[in-house]
Amino acid sequence: MKVLVAGSGGREHTISWRLAQSAKVTEVICVPGNGGTEYEAKCRNVNPKDDPALENLSFVEAVTKIAQNEKVEFAVIGPEDPLAEGIADSLWNAGIPTVGPKAKGAALEASKDLSKVFMQKYGVACADSQTFTDKAEALAYVQKKGAPIVIKADGLAAGKGVVVAKTLEEALKAVEDLMGGQVGSAGDKLVIEEYLQGVEISVLAAVSVTEESAANGKACIKAFLPARDHKRLMDGAQGPNTGGMGAVCPLSDVTAETMAAFDKDILQPTLKGLVAEKMDYRGFIFFGLMITKNGPKALEYNVRLGDPETQAVLPMMDFDFADLCQAIMNGTLNEFEMKWKSGFQVAPVAVSGGYPASYPKGKVITYDDAKISAAGAKVFIAGAIKDRRAATPTQITSGGRVLACSAHGDTFDEAWKKAYEALEGVKFEGMFYRKDIGLPGAAESN
Repeated sequence: MKVLVAGSGGREHTISWRLAQSAKVTEVICVPGNGGTEYEAKCRNVNPKDDPALENLSFVEAVTKIAQNEKVEFAVIGPEDPLAEGIADSLWNAGIPTVGPKAKGAALEASKDLSKVFMQKYGVACADSQTFTDKAEALAYVQKKGAPIVIKADGLAAGKGVVVAKTLEEALKAVEDLMGGQVGSAGDKLVIEEYLQGVEISVLAAVSVTEESAANGKACIKAFLPARDHKRLMDGAQGPNTGGMGAVCPLSDVTAETMAAFDKDILQPTLKGLVAEKMDYRGFIFFGLMITKNGPKALEYNVRLGDPETQAVLPMMDFDFADLCQAIMNGTLNEFEMKWKSGFQVAPVAVSGGYPASYPKGKVITYDDAKISAAGAKVFIAGAIKDRRAATPTQITSGGRVLACSAHGDTFDEAWKKAYEALEGVKFEGMFYRKDIGLPGAAESN
């Protein structure tokens, strides 16, 4: 069967690669794809900007048209923006089964305020918070509460809308910046939360909720292995926040008791809410969690797979990802058995010099294929494209987070060593990466 993956980042390369591994999948149409999917087996990039009949359409319209023209069996949506814009609604309406929530469910990420109201209504363990649309009232609230405190822009802000303020001055500045246009209209409303003490983890989950499955008791949510993203730019969790400098899966410091508490206090109440709100939610949820002394607390929902967590979690799957996608869409997720490889996966990320501030683009990437192959690693491209001017197949950088080297080992130490050996086989001008992903002291904690 032919399938479509919408998006252009490292998450979408990983999804495409995992789908292409299925014997049932003959071709993956990547819209628009990137410099990794360009060379991935069974994958074909289709960029709407290259087609005069599509270039003036919105991304939602273009993906829908391509899915129809290509006669794909189903589509998987990677990023959050098109989900919030109703791409799943559009595709289902066009007769294309889709992995990704419809717009009503996608609002759980598109609006921090809505997600907090949802959590509180259905008893999801989370931080206390208040929402503000008036800057003076928000500033007064921060003055009253003091620091540390967490300031969040309500809308989608490309990972730039959350400030964990350790001082009152930082908190007041965050309110001024976010409500002053730094993240556009996403900051017109702020959610201000209590500061939770603990360590962060990520749990991705498959979700299948429809009106029919809610009625027959087959609505289902199933968690993947826990993972951890490393947001800070530099070793030791120092420096500015980024979109993610690397991920590991699973986590030795997360106990079975913690995961049981997550299931009871967060996962199942979330499913209860999705059913009660009559959401058509067939896709994935990313739970950002803080593990506190009082158990896990939900920090946020993302309505898609995480990035770079996907690059560490999906290689651990010991089942057919295409089968999982079909179970999500057809309402049989409750019958689907997810099996996982033993061992660990480590995926450090290489970024462009200057990231997360301004950075150059167009730097040629070279690979020592023998070194990468010897480590048994997989390179997932996030911010690189094919250099169409070059006589030989060449990738050039096009983003801040350029790629991840993901490697598996029977032990964490083995996986870590392999991943970094592979990363040494990648070169581009200005390349930078953390050297402590997954090591003690590397995780962000409050």
